[in-house]
Amino acid sequence: MNLHGQSPEELQSVAQKVRRKILETVSRNGGHLSSTLGAVDLIVAMHAVFDAGKDPFIFDVSHQAYAHKLLTDRWERFDTLRQFGGISGYTNPSESPYDYYKAGHSSTSISLAVGAAKAIRLRGEEGKRTPVVMIGDGSMSAGMVYEALNELGDRKYPVVMILNDNEMSIAKPIGAISRALSKGMAGPLYQKLKKKTESLLEMFPESATYVAKKFEESFRLITPGIIFEEMGIEYIGPIDGHNIPSIIETLKIARSMKKPVIVHAQTIKGKGYKIAEGPREHWHGVGPFDIETGESLKKSSGAKSATKIFSDTLLQLAETDEKIVGVTAAMPGGTGLGPLIERFPDRFWDVAIAEQHAVTSMGPLAKEGFKPFCAIYSTFLQRGYDQVIHDIALMNLGVTFAIDRAGIVGEDGETHQGAFDISYLRPIPNLTLMAPFNPTGMEKALRFAADFPTPLALRYPRGAFLAEDFSVPEYETGRAHLLREGEEVLFVGYGNGVGRALRTAKVLEGLRPAILDLRFVKPLDRDLLRRLAAEYGRWFVFSDGARLGGVASALEEFLEEEGIEGVRIVSFEYTDRFIPHGKTRDVEEHLGLLPEQLAQRVQKSLGNAV
Repeated sequence: MNLHGQSPEELQSVAQKVRRKILETVSRNGGHLSSTLGAVDLIVAMHAVFDAGKDPFIFDVSHQAYAHKLLTDRWERFDTLRQFGGISGYTNPSESPYDYYKAGHSSTSISLAVGAAKAIRLRGEEGKRTPVVMIGDGSMSAGMVYEALNELGDRKYPVVMILNDNEMSIAKPIGAISRALSKGMAGPLYQKLKKKTESLLEMFPESATYVAKKFEESFRLITPGIIFEEMGIEYIGPIDGHNIPSIIETLKIARSMKKPVIVHAQTIKGKGYKIAEGPREHWHGVGPFDIETGESLKKSSGAKSATKIFSDTLLQLAETDEKIVGVTAAMPGGTGLGPLIERFPDRFWDVAIAEQHAVTSMGPLAKEGFKPFCAIYSTFLQRGYDQVIHDIALMNLGVTFAIDRAGIVGEDGETHQGAFDISYLRPIPNLTLMAPFNPTGMEKALRFAADFPTPLALRYPRGAFLAEDFSVPEYETGRAHLLREGEEVLFVGYGNGVGRALRTAKVLEGLRPAILDLRFVKPLDRDLLRRLAAEYGRWFVFSDGARLGGVASALEEFLEEEGIEGVRIVSFEYTDRFIPHGKTRDVEEHLGLLPEQLAQRVQKSLGNAV
């Protein structure tokens, strides 16, 4: 959709149509709502000023980019948003040439823009192409942003960065003054005067230069852009992020400056849908809902989620043990740490989007005799990997990593699937890896973790466990639990994989496999595994993680180390590819992981062997 040259009234009409389309689609499919509604006017203005066909449009996280998708080439396909085989909830170049980069984690956009600007200069295209970034105020809490700004301010690549501020208090106390000043600072007259002043100052004595510079610094101190100016980044704002003519005028000025510029735009989350307007966490990401009432259409299964069990159990433990502390990185609701932060604000913390800091900061607490729980999604713990190794495991400190969303997470797709934590954590010395498979096991695992003296990673799925809640024994380090004896074959389950193994066993015909709850993938229960190797020659591995470096790999290493022959392992872990988005059941069917599909694979494997 070409918006160049359209009138303000026409652009406002486009924005209204885009908002309506987003609202209708998200109410049916679920998705990110408040953030993307709040960004519509900014994105309309971006498309009216820049050319998405040649200018790199880079959206931080990109969950707010629905309007961009609608304005490029996906209006007709937008109804398939987040559905299996449909368009992604995030930017994806394989979906459209107008999406410059894949994104799903925060705070990468300015680094990407620096890289794009370097490429543009090397290609001799500077002045013809300009990277334009949209980044939310939440993403500005991560250190990676400032690493990128540090270089950008030094090298002065032309990049326009739109700071979509929908929550920050940075300018609210002085909003009227700042807006008036910023309007002047954004104009060509001020910029021209600033350049002239800088060149004139070089001719004056040092004392006069000092006084003039102090005057300019004092002038800028009453605006919220001082931090950016000090890093060598031009700052414009704050502007009204819903006034399309004003946004367009400002973006044109920013582009013409041919240097790195931050445009600070204040917006309202959920803009255009009164029920969702404002900083309400519930409306950030939603399932299907009734547009008229805002009520969820999703029926509860009644089963308690693993996250809720974590939250309730840890709260009980914290009530009686003041040494228990915890941290999360901008996910208090998602990880279930919110109630603990509310109940014990001096012992549980949300450090914003700063996984590296979250991990490292728990090390000294463990060293000082506290018991830290670091609650981070599997996909986001990747961002703190060096800190897990260098600041926790190397010191052998008793931090427990509560790894939520381990396994398939559904519609968020490739960037969010919790596929890799077993593989990337298993090689780390001093780190113990465990996974419960049902609610009772989850409670007992957390009680075990509360007394565990060294680094521990405890993984659990999004939503409810697959297995029913029946009694399981207490945890002992490196001890597995044989749920039942069987015939011919052994099903080895790890975490939620035990539930998958149990469901598969139910639909198998003419075969009663033994079922093992592995419990720990590091260390392994070597004594029990040696006995089982003597009784069962075929092992099928069920685990919601990557095959490479995963549970089957650990078992194969064990057999090789023990010199055990005659055991064949078949893995039902994820193959070497990124997992697409879609409803969890659809994704599992695509991967061949439904119980009926797994039963057929078991029978085929046994039949081929015969």
